[in-house]
Amino acid sequence: MKVVNLKQAILQAWKERWSDYQWAINIKRNFPKGATWDYLNLAEALMEQAMIGPSPNPLILSYLKYSISSQVSMKWSVRMPFDDFSRELCVKSLLEIMEMFIHRLSCHGKAEECISLCRALLAAVVWLLQGCAWYGERIREQGEGAGGEISLRACQERLEGLLLSTKNRALIYIARLEEQSLIFSSPLCSLASWSNVEQAVVRVSESLSGFTNQTLKGKLEECLSLVKSIPQMLAVQSDPPQHTNFPSVHAFIMLEGTMNLTGEIQPMVEQLMMIKRMQRIPAPLFVLEIWKACFTGLIESPEGTEELKWTAFTFLKIPQVLLRLKKYPQGEKDFMEDVNVAFEYLLKLTPLLDKADQRCNCDCLSLLLQECNKLGLLSESNTANLTAKRAEDREYAPRLKTAENANIQPNPGLILRAEPTVTNILKTVDADHSKSPEGLLGVLGHMLSGKSLDLLLAAAAATGKLKSFSASVRALLFDISFLMLCHVVQTYGSEVILSDPSPSGETPFFETWLQTCMPEEGKTLNPDHPCFRPEPGKVESLVALLNNSSEMKLVQMKWHEICLCTPAAVLEVLNAWENGVLSVESVQKITDNIKGKVCSMAICAVAWLVAHVRMLGLDEREKPQTMIRQLMTPLYGENMLQFYNERVLIMNSILEHMCADVFQQTGVALRPAMEGQEPMPYRGLLPPREPICGALSRQFRAALRKGWVDSRALHLFESLLQMGGVFWFTNNLVKELLKETRKEWATRAVELLYSIFCLDTQQITLTLLGHILPRLLTDPAHWHSLADPPGKALAKLAVWCALSSYSSHHKGQASARQRKRQREDIEDYNSLFPLDDTQPSKLMRLLSSHEDEPSVLSSPGDRSMSSSLSASQLHTVNMRDPLNRVLANLFLLISSILGAKTAGPHTQFVQSFMEECVECLEQGSRGSILQFMPFTMVSELVKLPGLAQPRVVLAITDLTLPLGRRVAAKAIATL
Repeated sequence: MKVVNLKQAILQAWKERWSDYQWAINIKRNFPKGATWDYLNLAEALMEQAMIGPSPNPLILSYLKYSISSQVSMKWSVRMPFDDFSRELCVKSLLEIMEMFIHRLSCHGKAEECISLCRALLAAVVWLLQGCAWYGERIREQGEGAGGEISLRACQERLEGLLLSTKNRALIYIARLEEQSLIFSSPLCSLASWSNVEQAVVRVSESLSGFTNQTLKGKLEECLSLVKSIPQMLAVQSDPPQHTNFPSVHAFIMLEGTMNLTGEIQPMVEQLMMIKRMQRIPAPLFVLEIWKACFTGLIESPEGTEELKWTAFTFLKIPQVLLRLKKYPQGEKDFMEDVNVAFEYLLKLTPLLDKADQRCNCDCLSLLLQECNKLGLLSESNTANLTAKRAEDREYAPRLKTAENANIQPNPGLILRAEPTVTNILKTVDADHSKSPEGLLGVLGHMLSGKSLDLLLAAAAATGKLKSFSASVRALLFDISFLMLCHVVQTYGSEVILSDPSPSGETPFFETWLQTCMPEEGKTLNPDHPCFRPEPGKVESLVALLNNSSEMKLVQMKWHEICLCTPAAVLEVLNAWENGVLSVESVQKITDNIKGKVCSMAICAVAWLVAHVRMLGLDEREKPQTMIRQLMTPLYGENMLQFYNERVLIMNSILEHMCADVFQQTGVALRPAMEGQEPMPYRGLLPPREPICGALSRQFRAALRKGWVDSRALHLFESLLQMGGVFWFTNNLVKELLKETRKEWATRAVELLYSIFCLDTQQITLTLLGHILPRLLTDPAHWHSLADPPGKALAKLAVWCALSSYSSHHKGQASARQRKRQREDIEDYNSLFPLDDTQPSKLMRLLSSHEDEPSVLSSPGDRSMSSSLSASQLHTVNMRDPLNRVLANLFLLISSILGAKTAGPHTQFVQSFMEECVECLEQGSRGSILQFMPFTMVSELVKLPGLAQPRVVLAITDLTLPLGRRVAAKAIATL
């Protein structure tokens, strides 16, 4: 077929004086079939011919205007190959033509044509800026009477008309990114780079100096601001919330202080920053909420170890957390000023501070200010100012100091002094004691007196030094170290004791015993496990020694072997007693021998007895429980090892924690109640005979009414999670959320649930995104529950969990407390979500059952593209990872819902989910969960009213990829 020579056609039309209508008919008659006018650069050819003379050719320009009016060629005229601004008539004509289309730019063609439109817009901005600079310089040099002001105003008006459109700025944003990775194929656009824009902006700014027309100068400055704002389009965030209370921050701090004192600081900092970003919390209010939670935790913590843990958390760990937060960008203000403002706000909460001072018997805020000043979080002047204000307020504070407690040293002061003591003790422990271990024995022994051990352990836990106390010790120190390690495990969790596997494969004795023999919450032990069945000969020797000797001989004992043989020996004694071979007195003698020298033997004996009792019926427990009570009763005599009284106190505390659940089941007292003795904290929280589902609902409702989660509630939620499992726990709390029909309460519920879910973020997120949401979205019977406001609230919760889980998961920041939790035996994610998306996965079968026909999602370009193709696949993300698979399939589900013919509350949920994704994104984070969204979903999303915005499209597509830029350009160009 004959291809038209455009230049010859234009010359022929000019010679024969074709009208614009004739031009259109004749050019189409000889045009190649299937091609487009833009493809052959029709607009550029017309402009080139029209601008040959000193003034524009009106006839050829009429052909150009007709093309625009008939929308035959839309992108042509934003490309300006004409740069001789001295020919003002030509410039005026081009500006008039630009006025015809500048307010209605669009492109419904292929993705490549949309990218060409982006490049052309960038070229137009460069041309208009250069025009403004040229005329501005002319006015500055020749004066305002030189006649350039009219042309300058015309260029400014076109530039303003172009840039006031968010859509146009978004397309230019894409062109800027495209320019960084591609060389423009068109020579006419070779000058249209962002560096040209920046150079032209500088020229315009310089030309405005001395400009007397303030109105025009102001409008030009506004245009320059719009140009400069284009690279930061994705950095624009919505206004921060107006409220001043943030339950999610409060609950998260309560969770960390109550259950995760030994956790590493960096994961905590990352999680806090995630909450701050997602909720757009101003820095001063963010820091204030942290302090409020700390003081609340101090006030309500049970006396004893829990109080010490909260004191160490508040005065040692949180200042270190803030020091890490200081390194993150916080906006325009200096972080030190934010901390100062937060303390100013805190000073106004006088009742809270007074209550904390009464509880701790000291000026808590003053000590905290000193710590922050030491770390460089507060200046000297601000510290002095805040301290003086608090001192003035305390003059009117109620006092509870009596003669009895006036001499008691406050815990905050003890904790702050204990922290350097920990370092000194570690130096002592690390020294060589092979020749004279008495020095080390003295140090460790005196640590057992009073509350020294708990003080030092709390300080070590808050400063990350607790693992250093887990060093292996020699035989003479075995009992004290065993007691210390057991106490550490029960107070802070086994994760601070367990070490990484050694190259030799050897595991320290205590770690082996801990994992296989020691009762812990949520851990089931088998009393018939091989670990409780050592060599028979050694067991017989131990039984004989316990039964015949008036006291244990300490010479040449291998204490780790004794500990391993003790359970089997206790079993022999118990069997003999139950069969009438031994009397109660004989058993008492044996238990006295077990506990008489080394307390570690008694702990090993009780550990097995607890596992044994759990396997027995209620009527079979009397004798083993009697043995437990005998082992807990201390001996008092002269021939005792050093520090026996101190060791027995710690032993009894350890045994109480081990046995509490077993004795609670039978209603038998572990030992007679002692006057003034505090009950074990956070034990027996669940009411007897109440179904756990009711307990969960009641506790959540109570937290929702209060507006925050306290330490007791967190422990109760932890127990319910252990008892019911991850799916039951998550599913029932989601049901509670969906009951909230008031917007304010639904929002509060989301903030509380997000922090409660931090009990096990990874597993709860997998359950929420992989099981609960797909069921709600695919079953029409559940769609009504997704109506706003509860549906919008659930979408917010799902996004927050997904972002937090994905961020911490791929940084390897799951807490040890979460890693040790026993997992539910739920379905394997590889079979639930097959790798090959052509396989009929359960999820896709659910989808197909609710659609009249499979949705056909068209490609953004001419070529075919899989409906599941996403940025994650182009980035070669590991799709065997369960979280990645769940996210990918959730977005596939959302894509199918958008492409289906049925609309309803589930469609509104999808819109809310995507809106929340956009709200929570920060600039540069597009490699997050949205990378699992299929590219084909973008064109469907812009059909929803709330998402048909250029900034939304930029936010949800991965613009680092060429395909992502084309998809975004096509979607924005059609808006």
